[in-house]
Amino acid sequence: MPDATAQPDDAIRFGIDDFRRMMDALPMCIILHDAQSKSILWANPSACKVLGFTLEELLPLKAPDMSRQSHEYRREIGRKWLHDAVLHGTNMVEWCYRAKNGDEILSEAIATLVPLAERDVIMVQFRDIAREEQIRREMKRLESRLKEFMQDSDEGVAVLRADGGIDYLSDAGRKLLGVRPGQHLPKNFAELCLADSREELLELLTLALPDAISFPLRYQIARKDGVVRWHHAVCRYIEIENDLKGHLLHFRDITDQVEAEEARRRDQAALEYLARHNAMGEMATAIAHELSQPLAAIRNFLEGSVLRLKQIEALREQTGQIVWGLESASRQVDHAASIIKSVREYVVRLEQSEALIDLNEVLEEVRWFIEMKAVEGRVHLEIAPCAEPVAVSCEKVLVGQVILNLAFNAIEEMGDFPEGERRVRISTARQAGLARLTVADEGRGIDAGHRERLFDGFFSSKVGGNGIGLALCKNIIARHRGDIWAQPGAPRGTHFCFTLPLVESHN
Repeated sequence: MPDATAQPDDAIRFGIDDFRRMMDALPMCIILHDAQSKSILWANPSACKVLGFTLEELLPLKAPDMSRQSHEYRREIGRKWLHDAVLHGTNMVEWCYRAKNGDEILSEAIATLVPLAERDVIMVQFRDIAREEQIRREMKRLESRLKEFMQDSDEGVAVLRADGGIDYLSDAGRKLLGVRPGQHLPKNFAELCLADSREELLELLTLALPDAISFPLRYQIARKDGVVRWHHAVCRYIEIENDLKGHLLHFRDITDQVEAEEARRRDQAALEYLARHNAMGEMATAIAHELSQPLAAIRNFLEGSVLRLKQIEALREQTGQIVWGLESASRQVDHAASIIKSVREYVVRLEQSEALIDLNEVLEEVRWFIEMKAVEGRVHLEIAPCAEPVAVSCEKVLVGQVILNLAFNAIEEMGDFPEGERRVRISTARQAGLARLTVADEGRGIDAGHRERLFDGFFSSKVGGNGIGLALCKNIIARHRGDIWAQPGAPRGTHFCFTLPLVESHN
């Protein structure tokens, strides 16, 4: 039976000199100590080079001769470290050697018990870790700084898996999710989102986007404490070697901003509501005056018809006159009904949706109300629409309200002038890709300093005015992506103008 320990014929047999040459060639620093006395027996060239001693200089040295002069590197500590290696077979320590020239070498040293034929030795392998330690200290310092910088940040950071699971959540993120100190993290970020927001987030998390493309999103989340909040987030896919992979989410609480936006929308709607009813109030005065004439005429015609009917004996001769009176009364009723119908049609069109419409048509729809106001104020009114269509995308009722407001203001401005000098001109035009409407009066004009503040809330040049009208006009025109301003007229007066983007038709 063959010997199990027999070596193949072509196996290499190493002699003692071969092992010595291999030890000499090792870049790792090696020092051999006697297991009993702990004295240095040998060192390889790498150790001698690093420490700056020759082998002959190194052999008689003790721990204090080649270690940092510090309490934790005194001789008894070094001997104990070596002795523990004898007891346990191996022992590792961080040791600071001192070279011959005084340089200190922070090392990771491993002492290993090696039984030899003549005696047991302790083989100490060490390597310079000063650079690693420096990098470790810098990283720790950087980590401390980042934690300090992030301490008061209002932006949370999370890394999410495709199913919404949380791989990482910053301290600020914990606060934003309502996680109190000591509480466990929620298992799934998406499950905290409300239904509509959850679907959008999960769809985004399925995308592995290249080139660090970021996507913004807004969602509602029910925190751990039950409070519902709005978040704005930026999400992008990351892969950090094999350490971290998923979607990086930077998120912050925007609930106050969302509530402020909603409050502004409510205020805007309230202002528009008040503006319509304010216009109705002004129109009501003119309508009451206008209706009084046909109603009075109806009464006269009916009274006359009744008197003639009472004269039975002359009934046949007066039949034509009675019929004429009743027909005239009917015409006056139709006239009054048309007035009421015009107002009703204007009032009921309160929907807020943009449509493509000719600005000339909007002006024509409100023309009747403006003419009534002008007749009441004995103002000469000129309306000059553009000869070509002036197509814009707008909410007809709101833009009509702006025209009414500017026109009524101009008519009121002319009230302090002699009747023959009361003139207001309203015109539309096409100008450099814009639709322009101008309301020009020949009044007192407005100081240059005041023109800049005309459209600010609560500024008014009229006694008892509150300025809400012009501020609302500015809001409406701005919402339609337009501009509104006032400029001096010639030779006097003021031109109130607004522009809206012109929509060119393509056949």
